Amino acid sequence: MEELVKFIAKSLVDDPDSVTTKVTETDSTVTIELRVAPDDMGKVIGKQGRIAKAIRTVVKAASGREKKKYLVEII
Repeated sequence: MEELVKFIAKSLVDDPDSVTTKVTETDSTVTIELRVAPDDMGKVIGKQGRIAKAIRTVVKAASGREKKKYLVEII
């Protein structure tokens, strides 16, 4: 799932080398923290958060078979 988020983010930004992810896992929740360059933050979030919401929707759909809840935080 981490690679999926990283792939989507690298496709959106101007500086793909600055995209990093960090995974924090608890019993039933997996949190994926996405970090991008400050100049690319608007491209990942989108107007009114539409792109960020779309990324979260794709991750939720991809994790449907797993018993864990995935959260994507853009930092």
